[in-house]
Amino acid sequence: MSLSSVALPAADKRRPRSVLLVLLASALWSTSGMFISLIDREGAITPVGIAFWRDLATFVVLFGGISLLRPDLLRIKMRDLPWLALMGSLSIGLFHVLWNSSILVNGVAMATVLQSNAPMVVAVIAWIVWREPLTWRKIVAILLALMGSVFIGGVDSLQQQQIALQGLLLGLGSAVTYGFMSLFGKKLAGDYSSWTILVYIFGFGALTLLPFQIRDGFTAPHTALGVAYFAGMVLITTIGGFALYTLALSRLQASVAAIVATAEVPFAAIVSYVTLGERLDVWQVAGGLLVISGVILLSWPQRRVRVDARRAKRRTGQEQRSSQM
Repeated sequence: MSLSSVALPAADKRRPRSVLLVLLASALWSTSGMFISLIDREGAITPVGIAFWRDLATFVVLFGGISLLRPDLLRIKMRDLPWLALMGSLSIGLFHVLWNSSILVNGVAMATVLQSNAPMVVAVIAWIVWREPLTWRKIVAILLALMGSVFIGGVDSLQQQQIALQGLLLGLGSAVTYGFMSLFGKKLAGDYSSWTILVYIFGFGALTLLPFQIRDGFTAPHTALGVAYFAGMVLITTIGGFALYTLALSRLQASVAAIVATAEVPFAAIVSYVTLGERLDVWQVAGGLLVISGVILLSWPQRRVRVDARRAKRRTGQEQRSSQM
């Protein structure tokens, strides 16, 4: 009997807290579309520019804070550097460009619907690479999240709006690159603090986008409002959201974290309604309830796991007593 089976109850107790961390991260991430739309209204900056300055500013803030408070967190193993570089290049740099472009081409609602395909990508790849089980809970939760995301995007708009090929590729590309965050993060979260991972991946994200910024002439926010919106996106959406999510990955399966993170969709609908005046109809409310149902399904403690673990513990105790006789 392995020790892992006996330790399951403690992990199961931490599961709701880890799910709560992902929910909080999703709530902070849900402000992303609002900030990007507001920054775009100020003009004179490209989607690549928004992504570059977002990644660079986040790196500078994190590096400065960690260097002053916990410089030991900057130490990493050289064998993990390629993983951090891949994570930063794909799930930070490239993702932010695709996500920004998708919002500006498709709109916030449609971009969010397309990005909600990320849990399927993560669940399948985690099943293949990390051998995470593709349970009935995950499958049902994915279906609930996808159905809810479609409803939140607007059933009428999906029936009437023809998505251009460019917009479709941008949206699906953002889903795939967003999914890599959970996969790479799961490999690294157990060995490093979430702050260590964040400072490196945002640094690599900025380096990835630097050549494109040089090509575009370093476009940047130039108005007072633009700078204020940008600061909010860096501090609230980026640092706050990614820190909570990376912390949760050390205690939660990558596929579970990715599915729970679809709660960003109803959060984004609420934020868009309050700040941008987007209307919430009956379908969108129903969609939010479906997404939340999927989150509850995943976070609900598994009684069978606890019972099996207790039985395993009793059997282990009996075997130990028998060997001592």
